[in-house]
Amino acid sequence: MITLFGREREMAQVDELVDRGRTQGGTLLVRGAAGIGKSALLTVADERAAARGLVVLSASGVQGETYLAFAGLHQLVQPLLGSVRELPVRQREALLGAFGLDEVRDPEPFHIALAVLNLLSDMAARRPLLLVVDDLQWLDRPTAEVLAFVARRVRAEPIALLMAARDRYATILDNTHFSELALGALAPSDAEALLDSRAPELSPSLRRRVLTEAAGNPLALVELPLALDGGRGAAQPEFLPLTVRLERSFAVRLAELPPRTRTLLLAAAANDGHDLGETLAAARRTAGADVSPADLLPAADLGLVSLTERAVQFRHPLVRSAIYQQAEVTERRAVHAALSEVHDHDHDRRAWHRAAALGHRDDSVAAELENVAVRAQQRGAITVAVTALRRSADISEKPATRAERLLRAAELAFELGNVHQVAELLALAEPELQGQTQRTRLAWLSEVMEEGRNEGPARVRRLIGTAEASDDRALALNFVRAAALRSFWNDPGEELRQRIIALAERLATGPDDPALIYILATADPVENGAEVMKRLAGLLETQVDAADARILAVAAHTVGAFELGDGFLDVSIADLRAQGRLGLLAQALGSHVWTRIFRGHLADALLAAEESERLAFETRLPRWQSAALGGLAMLAALRGEEERAHALVAEGERVLGTVTIRSNMALLRHARGMIALNAGQHEEAFGHLWRVYDPGDTTYHSTWRQWMVSDLVDAAVTETHRETARAAVAGLEVIGGRTPAPILHTGLRYARAVLADDDRAEQFYLAALAADLTEWPAARARLLLAYGMWLRRRRHILDARVPLRTARDTCDALGLLTWGEKARQELRATGESSEIRVPATTEQLTPQELHIAKLAAGGLSNREIGQQLYLSHRTVGTHLYNLFRKLGITSRAQLRDVL
Repeated sequence: MITLFGREREMAQVDELVDRGRTQGGTLLVRGAAGIGKSALLTVADERAAARGLVVLSASGVQGETYLAFAGLHQLVQPLLGSVRELPVRQREALLGAFGLDEVRDPEPFHIALAVLNLLSDMAARRPLLLVVDDLQWLDRPTAEVLAFVARRVRAEPIALLMAARDRYATILDNTHFSELALGALAPSDAEALLDSRAPELSPSLRRRVLTEAAGNPLALVELPLALDGGRGAAQPEFLPLTVRLERSFAVRLAELPPRTRTLLLAAAANDGHDLGETLAAARRTAGADVSPADLLPAADLGLVSLTERAVQFRHPLVRSAIYQQAEVTERRAVHAALSEVHDHDHDRRAWHRAAALGHRDDSVAAELENVAVRAQQRGAITVAVTALRRSADISEKPATRAERLLRAAELAFELGNVHQVAELLALAEPELQGQTQRTRLAWLSEVMEEGRNEGPARVRRLIGTAEASDDRALALNFVRAAALRSFWNDPGEELRQRIIALAERLATGPDDPALIYILATADPVENGAEVMKRLAGLLETQVDAADARILAVAAHTVGAFELGDGFLDVSIADLRAQGRLGLLAQALGSHVWTRIFRGHLADALLAAEESERLAFETRLPRWQSAALGGLAMLAALRGEEERAHALVAEGERVLGTVTIRSNMALLRHARGMIALNAGQHEEAFGHLWRVYDPGDTTYHSTWRQWMVSDLVDAAVTETHRETARAAVAGLEVIGGRTPAPILHTGLRYARAVLADDDRAEQFYLAALAADLTEWPAARARLLLAYGMWLRRRRHILDARVPLRTARDTCDALGLLTWGEKARQELRATGESSEIRVPATTEQLTPQELHIAKLAAGGLSNREIGQQLYLSHRTVGTHLYNLFRKLGITSRAQLRDVL
């Protein structure tokens, strides 16, 4: 049992995690400097957890394994692989493919993560689990991403995660809401106690020096006495960082070792793993002589390594680093060359070691690394593929080949959302480009990476020019799509819009090409609105894939035909869930949020917004996360949750940052306006909403303003604002004469009535109510509320009660709580009281619980629900248990009636 000095507070926090982990999940990340005692803390936690009946699964990051896909994950779950056959087929294949145990092409990383989550969950159902991960900063990135996925989903499971990372190293858990424990220096008394327990014979002067230089670092307190004893460390400059001092203290001991021992240690330091046989084989090739495990005993006696029958492990990562850094470059290359022969059966390891052994460019090794990238991509380890392509480019002999590999690496990095890495790779590729095709691909990557840069018509003109010059039809069409989208964000003028449309029609495969319909809608939603709606209606019964369905839904929304987009969104969301393409799923759900809000289906909107925000965060899509937060803020405003709404819209603005995507900025401004409007702050509301109408404002959006005309006129209570609103509506009437956009015409009918003089208002109200609003229940409820209020102000008390009652009941049913309360106030003013709204039973549920309840009511099993929502089936079971209790039911059969 390890004795820890001065760590009572820290161990109490770890004990709390372990104890809580017997019934529910939790995650704790321990951070601290090298040698501060992170590994010792994890070791004690491991022992205590095992003593309390938890199953402990462990993994540790190794610098040499950083580029080996899923190496850390295999360490962690290898004891559970006997249960892999119980997983759903797609998850099982993805996980075995990740470990190279099955042939699977391009598995979705989230299927791998879900497979791991289910394996852990099934184990935890039998005995609680503690996952212990040391040196998180050196885990291969695919493993770290799986751990982050799991950590976000184990709150309802008896699974605890305890991880440790070195200070100043970025990890996948940075900027998350997981608990962190900062491990600092020992207090002076504890440092003295530790030093005296290890080196009681030190002279007073040497003892003072060790305490001063160690500065409370436990590893330094143990190691520096050995380095300083006899004056060996006397020449070290005082300003050296402690890690360097420690590395040098380890390196000093190497000089005392026999040559064969030093060769063995270098082979172990360069190897990616702890296998003793591999180390011995590499050392034999390097030294040209026989070596044996006995040659490592002198290093073990000095406390540098520990030996078992099959493994050699360094006492601390700084020992490995010291040994590797002290070796000459030629020695390192020689041992890597030997290791490449030792790992001849493992193509990935062989390639990395061959590359490390090089002192020059070599196309054959570069080709091996390119194959490493292909295999990594096929296994779902995109980050490893990017790294392999980058290194392959470094050692490629031909400029064109270097550029090609850098471009491919940049394309994969963009898939990961790593814009900084994309920019770096493109900068390296640009001087090496050969031919128009490579230049066009670089231009496309630059475009998608910088979509938030607002350069107005100049950027649109460049995109058109690039598309016209490209000899790749599909890539050219991508440029036209980008130009059309920028036109949607910021109108570039009639001439450029017509050029976009003409080019799209020339490049499209036909009039029903989804890309063409999308371009027609986004380039000019007003003039093309009728034609786009006609083509969309013709495709409603046609089978399209998930990606095409999503852009067709966007086209429907852009021209204001939200009801046409629903069918395409349903297809897209279902397919993307099944495929595990969570980035695109976040986007499809984000589109679903606004169609549901505008049409008044707020419960569905809440489910979509909550899931879209969570997935956009996980897949690093800030634009879509910001949009989902804006939707959540709008929903909170409509429910009267003013404080929460303000917090959500502020978070949406923070996530978007300085990116100038006008549609996002407009929707966030719209949300702020609705918060104020629903709080009765009409002056403030008008100020926010008018900015979306003002062409000189940064949040102006020519299309979004068409969707919020009802909100603007409701906020216009002063005569000055009413005149301003009338002018805006007059401009929209002109647009309405050129497009049949349902959302625009619904808003215009409302605006005509609300802004009309009293002697003409009723005819406008009746005309608006006579329109078919079947697909727009929220708009109808709002219209009835406004009509009832107008009748009451005109003292038609009895007539007012009928529309006000209907408005109240509809708003209550839809969840428009602030409007429902307003209808009650108006009814009280007519002399009629209303019962206080009794919240629906389902309103007690969280969005995730409600989502699970709906899927369960539809007949899906826990496993099927888990696959759809990317949760473990046992977490689904826990949620069902909790929601049954909240709803006062005892079986799934009762869910449908309750919902």
